[in-house]
Amino acid sequence: MKLFLSAGLSALLLGAAAAAQAQLRLPSLPSLPSLPSLPSPSQATQPLRREVAPVLDIARQRQQRIAEMLRQRSELIEADPNGEPMVRSELIVTSPSPALLAAARADGFAVVRERRLDELEMVVVTLHAPRGWSTTRALQRLRELDPQASVDFNHLYLESGETAAARSASVPAPAPLPPRASANAAFKIGLIDAGVETEHPLLRHAGVHAWGCGSTKIPSAHGTAVASLLVGRGEHFRSAAPNATLYAADVYCNDPIGGSIEAVAAALAWLLGEHVTVVNISLVGPANRTLEQVVRRASARGLLLVAAVGNDGPAAPPLYPAAYAEVVAVTGVDARGVVLPEACRGPHVAFAAPGSDMAVATIGTSPYTTARGTSFAAPLVAGLLAASLRQPPADSAHAAIEALARTAIDLGSPGRDVVYGHGLVARDLRTDPTLMAAGR
Repeated sequence: MKLFLSAGLSALLLGAAAAAQAQLRLPSLPSLPSLPSLPSPSQATQPLRREVAPVLDIARQRQQRIAEMLRQRSELIEADPNGEPMVRSELIVTSPSPALLAAARADGFAVVRERRLDELEMVVVTLHAPRGWSTTRALQRLRELDPQASVDFNHLYLESGETAAARSASVPAPAPLPPRASANAAFKIGLIDAGVETEHPLLRHAGVHAWGCGSTKIPSAHGTAVASLLVGRGEHFRSAAPNATLYAADVYCNDPIGGSIEAVAAALAWLLGEHVTVVNISLVGPANRTLEQVVRRASARGLLLVAAVGNDGPAAPPLYPAAYAEVVAVTGVDARGVVLPEACRGPHVAFAAPGSDMAVATIGTSPYTTARGTSFAAPLVAGLLAASLRQPPADSAHAAIEALARTAIDLGSPGRDVVYGHGLVARDLRTDPTLMAAGR
């Protein structure tokens, strides 16, 4: 998938921008509203360069990670025709007919795995392409055998933001708050991400229920940060649903093919079985027929899904699952309430929430760090929606979304727009990193 930057952004980057633009093969677009344009490169200033640098770093982060995955694990991972990562030689079929499976076997396909997801009332079957066939040819053949079948590549989905390096170990851990009231025990919220450090000072109170990786806990910086924004509790720390119980699914487990369609589908089935009401997914990737079916079935059975729109840039194609109609898509803003220049845009954007200049929990030598990206805006919206629902939202999700929209601060064009959606919510939930550092 290609990234796109505007001519105005190129001007801000001076000579360095030209090289970056050539590397990313980016056509020109209208100037980004959050970055002031300059009359000429000679008038650029060092502060502006510092402001734009994080934009390029994050906008190309996913592409760089994909390139690294393809280089290091080419025996397991390959690129689809659009450059998106997928498991090599594997296709995913949702509840295939016996006739399709028989015809596929006759062509040389092999069934690698078959997983029954009763909560979604579906079976996910993984097929291996016939020897000597490309994965693309194999997909085309399966669609010829059954044009109505839900069959696609086994795509991999990646995190939509990054945390800074952990700070010094001398920074004190956040002071925990008193235990929550038992009356809130039924208040649940779900997370599909990488692993969570359940013993973090901000998360110990939450009684985190973990899924994935067998009995092994594999905490990650991204998963822990997102979890803290959902349910974290500390003397100076703010989260969206500090009284909720967190159900966290790790779909990576340090596996080189972690984040696959199979893992996401199984995680959603588990969350349905646990009667979770709202699920945050701060992962992004391409459109996929199997993912679409999984999202629709999960939504129809009572899960309200909230997802990050992604950081591939304002001109990038929509990223999924956020762009599916059943999902509440969230973009990020900075401390000034201005949209992150790297955030994706489109008619699917529903809300904006803080996505940078914010403290989050982390793993390692320090209890917290800073984060930037739409990954960290989505959990704030998910937490607010979960706090208002508390029961399976099959009949009430729409009303909850409308109620939240009425509280939004309208930004950008009047009414709902492709940049901010309904507007900014959760503005008061951004924890200033300087307050955490000072212990105030």
